[in-house]
Amino acid sequence: MMTFKPRTLAFAGSLCLTLAACGGGTSSNNSNSDSTSSSVVTSSQSSTSSASSASSKSRIHVNQVGFALGGKKVAVIPQSEATHFSVINAATNIEAASGEIDAYQQWSYAAEAVGQADFSQLTVPGEYFVRVDGLNDSDVFVIADDPYSELNKAVIKAYYYNRASTALEAQYAGVWARESGHPDTQVLIHPSAASAERPAESVISSPKGWYDAGDYGKYIVNSGISTYTLLAALEHYPELYAERELNIPESGDSVPDLLDEVRWNLDWMLSMQDPADGGVYHKLTTKNFVGVVMPSDTAEPRYVVQKATAATLNFSAVMAAASRVVKPYDTALASQMLTAAKRAWQWAEQNPNVAYVQPGDVNTGAYGDSNFADEFVWAAAELYISSGEDSYYQAINAGSAGNAVPSWSQSLGLAWMSLAAHADDLTAVANKALINQRVTELADAIMATGEQSAYGVSMASSDFVWGSNGVAMNRAMMLVQAYRVSADSQYMDGAQALLDYVLGRNPTEYSFVTGFGARPPMDIHHRPSAADDVDAPVPGFLAGGPHSGQQDGCNYPSSLAAESYLDDWCSYSTNEITINWNAPLVYVSGALETYYLNLSK
Repeated sequence: MMTFKPRTLAFAGSLCLTLAACGGGTSSNNSNSDSTSSSVVTSSQSSTSSASSASSKSRIHVNQVGFALGGKKVAVIPQSEATHFSVINAATNIEAASGEIDAYQQWSYAAEAVGQADFSQLTVPGEYFVRVDGLNDSDVFVIADDPYSELNKAVIKAYYYNRASTALEAQYAGVWARESGHPDTQVLIHPSAASAERPAESVISSPKGWYDAGDYGKYIVNSGISTYTLLAALEHYPELYAERELNIPESGDSVPDLLDEVRWNLDWMLSMQDPADGGVYHKLTTKNFVGVVMPSDTAEPRYVVQKATAATLNFSAVMAAASRVVKPYDTALASQMLTAAKRAWQWAEQNPNVAYVQPGDVNTGAYGDSNFADEFVWAAAELYISSGEDSYYQAINAGSAGNAVPSWSQSLGLAWMSLAAHADDLTAVANKALINQRVTELADAIMATGEQSAYGVSMASSDFVWGSNGVAMNRAMMLVQAYRVSADSQYMDGAQALLDYVLGRNPTEYSFVTGFGARPPMDIHHRPSAADDVDAPVPGFLAGGPHSGQQDGCNYPSSLAAESYLDDWCSYSTNEITINWNAPLVYVSGALETYYLNLSK
């Protein structure tokens, strides 16, 4: 039986923008079971309080990190008798801005009716909070020319903290340094993955990669969308990431640190392709989830499991995209990647409907998918862009391919995202008007949802699923694509609102990124964070977020979709972290940072 430490950290009384978590409240004891928990974190407020006895339920909701000088700035006000709000300078306690609260409305996913307070007119740098008579003040936030650079660095560096097959040294990892685990140089072929060239129980080497989530598995399908999204961030905003140092072992070389980090996972993905036929194994895991231990404390055998169509097409798309991003730095590797992508495509054409089926003796994450039309579109799009071969565009069947917000099981949005980004370089066969139309139609539908929301965020009922915060960030990423093709700033305002949502403008009163905001998660479902001897969790991770499924049986504060969140190890359905939820947060925070810096020039 393992005993877990309580996680307690006192409030600093102001915004936390460093990599160390800041937060507060009573202690919360983790359990060594994935499905049980002993208590729920409660918190006090961090800013000066108005002269009222309002409960914590009546705290003003605001982005706890902050806003750019020229950005949209909105707080959400719980319903009261008040019609007026003030923005107070935290250093002087003097009113810096004021305005009228919009009409109070009910959001069907939360209990309280709320109104919006827009203070976008405030463009003076400083620390502030929002005050409304009869309510608790908001948390303190900053207004600055570049409020998201430290956030962006941290959510990228979270991938370094989740590296497999390496020790994390103190000079890079600080207090989260740890010994190496899972070298994955002696990985077994599971019977489901066996072939004549690689029979069951034979050994291959498949090191590196990122741990997928709170567990220690490595999954191609989820690595696919994660890796692509980080590559897209670098491809779309090269100037930002050329200068962004992350203090990782590769820092200081001639390659952007973001690409160095992505290379750690690309190297692993390449090792998951069967050299005999080009098919790709679905995952590399133990047969069962291990206990809550550090990576170095596990010794269970690890297997590659079944080749499947979804994994192979994900691999094909990512390698095709990676080939063009890597090419300026390593032409030989870029050529290897494009060749691997084409071989994977050929395998998928020959095996177009091989669904992953979880073997009876394997109980780790399935990432099962039985519809591969979207993966074929995505892989064809990336191969077309990188090779220039018209046959791949024709395979997209663009006139019939719709668009959708991306997720690990839905790839259409990624295809149109890449096609739009490269529209000026495509061959004559491409319908550029259709590409832009697909991007803006999806964005307009997302924006319409936000216009109907009392919280002003583009989240609908179907978005409050496992990983709802990742959904929010993927929706924001699709809005950024519409701005990129139209230069219409409304789309960036919509993306800002969704970033505000995950950073505190939500009914739970949490900023959902570890280490950021006045009230970040402290007990994420993440084995290294739970098993180490550090009070604060590993920084820079986006918690999954609220939804009413409550699959883990924990004691939730509400059954309403936007309030059903629990900051406790028990809550793997709302408080786990995964690499695919972090990736669009990297993209969106970097896109907004670039947008606001360009506005200020």
